[in-house]
Amino acid sequence: MSLEDKLAGFNPNRAGNLSNNIFSLPFEVSESQLVFIPVPWDVTASSKTGTCNGPQNIFNHSFQIDLFDPLAPNAWKKGMAMEKIEPVIKTRNQSTRKQASRIIQFLEGGGETDDHQEMQGLLKNVNQACESLMLELEMKCLQYVENGQIPFLMGGDHSISTGLIRALAREESFGILQIDAHADMRESYQGFTHSHASVMHNAINTEGVERIVQVGIRELCTEEVQMISKNHRTIKTYFGHDLHQRLFEGENWSEICQDIVNDLPDNVYISFDVDGLEPAFCPGTGTPVPGGLSFNQAIYLLETAFNAGKRFIGADLVETGEGRLDGIISARILYRIAGMLIKSNE
Repeated sequence: MSLEDKLAGFNPNRAGNLSNNIFSLPFEVSESQLVFIPVPWDVTASSKTGTCNGPQNIFNHSFQIDLFDPLAPNAWKKGMAMEKIEPVIKTRNQSTRKQASRIIQFLEGGGETDDHQEMQGLLKNVNQACESLMLELEMKCLQYVENGQIPFLMGGDHSISTGLIRALAREESFGILQIDAHADMRESYQGFTHSHASVMHNAINTEGVERIVQVGIRELCTEEVQMISKNHRTIKTYFGHDLHQRLFEGENWSEICQDIVNDLPDNVYISFDVDGLEPAFCPGTGTPVPGGLSFNQAIYLLETAFNAGKRFIGADLVETGEGRLDGIISARILYRIAGMLIKSNE
């Protein structure tokens, strides 16, 4: 059955059909303009684990979403579908996480891995497993891009973004709009080359990434402050404290969003870590930090970029936890971003 035939037989006003794909849509991956790629991975989580179950949580709550989106009312008709969650990745995540946990516990106990043979061996295994996953994601995403489809990663911890960023950077130059509580600019945090806390450090060193614009950052270390300062032409950070100070002193969110958007190039990759939101929205995320954005502030920022004519070339939604509210909020963020991705590429 063709996409057109499926559209003709699909009633978006009915209750969600649990036998359909994500958001109760009747489409297959092969016929969809946008493809959600679930990545059940939280190997390097340095606080709370469980975001490996984020993709399933989002999927489960997606069937309650009504499809009308005022900004992109017909985007879903172009086809959105989610790949099946791969059990082999979940299995690899579990086994590799056990090794990573031993390293983290060793470090938190005051140990140094540099002169510890056993820990060095474990670290090598973890880094190899993470690099293998990133390479797999890169090749998969590149194939979708070459097919004219838009890849959208669902995490999982923030490290997974590297696979899609690498793939897109093979094709064109772009900037990254990062909504996050953390800068993620540490170099190989805890020895993990693909740590969730190192993803933007890796991104800014990827040829093709022109600029990173960070929004909502409110917890970072001295190393990251120095990294941001040293690379001020390619990294622009809107710290949470500064954003709230501007609001408290009378500026409106619209003006602030316009400043943020003006710092972005024409092609934009969206990296949305849900801990960028106030923790009340996604309390089960791995490393929640108070003082975040509201749901409406985050969506308004994305809409401002969209309305300014920015082309969204890909996206990730990461660090979703296992709780009911986490799934409800994340599913709606996912759908809103997906609509903008499709419409900005028309």
